[in-house]
Amino acid sequence: ADGVPMAVASGSSRAAIGAVLAVTGLDAYIPLYVSAEEVAHGKPEPDVFLETARRMGAEPADCVVLEDAAPGAAAAHAAGMDCIAVPYVPATTSDPAFEAAGLLFPEGQSAFTAEAAYDWLRGGPGPATASGASGPRT
Repeated sequence: ADGVPMAVASGSSRAAIGAVLAVTGLDAYIPLYVSAEEVAHGKPEPDVFLETARRMGAEPADCVVLEDAAPGAAAAHAAGMDCIAVPYVPATTSDPAFEAAGLLFPEGQSAFTAEAAYDWLRGGPGPATASGASGPRT
């Protein structure tokens, strides 16, 4: 709604990404997607994130990654991007790769709220007080 450009940078195939975006209706909002098939190295290497930033015409430091897996959190950090981590499997929260995330929802998807993430992005009163969220924005 704020006109912030968005893209999907995924380890999935282009076909799978396109299908998920189409079925969910998100393809109307997120027309750009990059698959690890299109870069030299998949996550935890930063290639897919760096290529996505390049295609968006954005500097990596100006990008924020919303990530659900430890290798992706590591890749975001290696790319020099902020990361909001929402572990798909909450039991993986202790993975050291998630330590690099600027904001971590240790309870996973059940704790995530867009409002908490947006507050963190805007430097607001921090979702560190929100249920399941931790970590200050740097």
